Amino acid sequence: MHLSPTDPSTTSPLGAPHAPGSSVLSITRDWTCPFCPLLCDDLAIESHSDATLSAQNTDCPRLMQALACYGPADEQCRASVDGHDADFDTALTQAARILSTARRPLFGGLGTDVAGARALYPLAAGCGAILDHQHGDALSAATLALQDRGAFFTTLSEVRSRADLLLFFGCQPSRRYPRFFTRTVAGSTTPRDLVFIGCEADPATSGLDNVRVESILANAGPFDPFDTLALWSTISDRRPPSALHQDVADAARVKETLAVLQALQARIDAARYTVLVYEPGALPGPHAALLIEALNRIVKASNLGARAGGLALGGDDGALTVNQAVTWLAGLPLRTRVSAPSRMAGSAPLEYDPHRYRTERLLADGEIDALLWVASFAPPAWPQALADDVPAIVLGHPALARTAAARGPGTVFIPVATPGVDSGGHLFRLDSSVVMPLAAARGTSLATVASVAAQLEERLRAAGAAAQLEAGASASAGAGSAAGYGAQLAAPLTTHPAAQPATPSAPPPQVRP
Repeated sequence: MHLSPTDPSTTSPLGAPHAPGSSVLSITRDWTCPFCPLLCDDLAIESHSDATLSAQNTDCPRLMQALACYGPADEQCRASVDGHDADFDTALTQAARILSTARRPLFGGLGTDVAGARALYPLAAGCGAILDHQHGDALSAATLALQDRGAFFTTLSEVRSRADLLLFFGCQPSRRYPRFFTRTVAGSTTPRDLVFIGCEADPATSGLDNVRVESILANAGPFDPFDTLALWSTISDRRPPSALHQDVADAARVKETLAVLQALQARIDAARYTVLVYEPGALPGPHAALLIEALNRIVKASNLGARAGGLALGGDDGALTVNQAVTWLAGLPLRTRVSAPSRMAGSAPLEYDPHRYRTERLLADGEIDALLWVASFAPPAWPQALADDVPAIVLGHPALARTAAARGPGTVFIPVATPGVDSGGHLFRLDSSVVMPLAAARGTSLATVASVAAQLEERLRAAGAAAQLEAGASASAGAGSAAGYGAQLAAPLTTHPAAQPATPSAPPPQVRP
């Protein structure tokens, strides 16, 4: 809700520096932050007369960095075509022309909200595009593990209200999600144990009350997550150490690790509710899916005698949101190609391939002939691997305007609104079961990704209809010419009109049956 500018703040605000003399236009309480998949909804944000933003009652560095990208120049940001300023309609026309002539376009980045994803899907269907997110590697690894073995999920509310044992596998959440412990642990009277496996304890846990923090397997030589999870799976499945190969079981280091993991599993069995936290994006590739599958298997085995759930920290920049929306619309997750209506007979309308349709691979192999890059949350540009001769359409944060103009020919840039800043919207939280509404923190005239995609799809459809009419007219003309030529061939030979008699010839005699 918007409050009076005189509403007192709890702490000094953070965000972009304000121009001298700028005043607070509005304060939005219970504002949902769109810049992190935690979607913190307990914040207050100030909108200033110079179009800058500042947040109260938080010291989140990630939010501060994001808000610094918004300022008075956003409202005046113009579209561009081939490095030159252009009006919105001209940019749309050129973007539609690029998509209509492309045979294998890629929709990448995909930093948008639910409405943006829903509008991009029919546009992809109209031009036969491949869909992949900028965080597709982490997202795809978690998706593959879920497809193969399933998973036990949990929510932030369950973590806060029920979990008394939190296990962090090879990650320190506050590095990427600074307010994780504020959302899940801080201020609670429930005693909790926080165990960090294979890494040092997160420094953000040092000031928490009613928690006991420890780190295991962090200093036992190089941490191998694959070996650790293999041993842990043996224990969680209640298999004896003799199930291991004798050479492995007899190794001193393995014996030490087994003892530590056996003690940990005993704590899981005795806990009221255990949550296993991990970051798909922090796991070593390219086989992160195998690690996630092993973690899911350990959680599943632990549920035979206790209660446990898994919490994956990811889904940044709308990754989880777009994946959910596309899965709902297509029945398949991201890294799917949506075939155009003019596809060859017998070809599949949808093709899902998490390895073949990886953005980096498509660019490296030169398999695309156009790129639509969507980045409404943050300024990071398209991959540097994009070839100069591949046309690019950028629906992006105004801060990307200069980079797009510098690319020059074959580049169309259209500035778009950020959900939660310039427009409302909806995003899925990282626990995947909660959709949070977003309220605009300021008012600008920037178009949303959804509106731009809808207009592109309308122009693409109109161009397709015009092409069909033209093809039909050409076919009809060709058919008429062919029919006339056939009639001429079938007609009897006659003399030149000048040599024909003036009076008509007598009719041929009737033949009786």
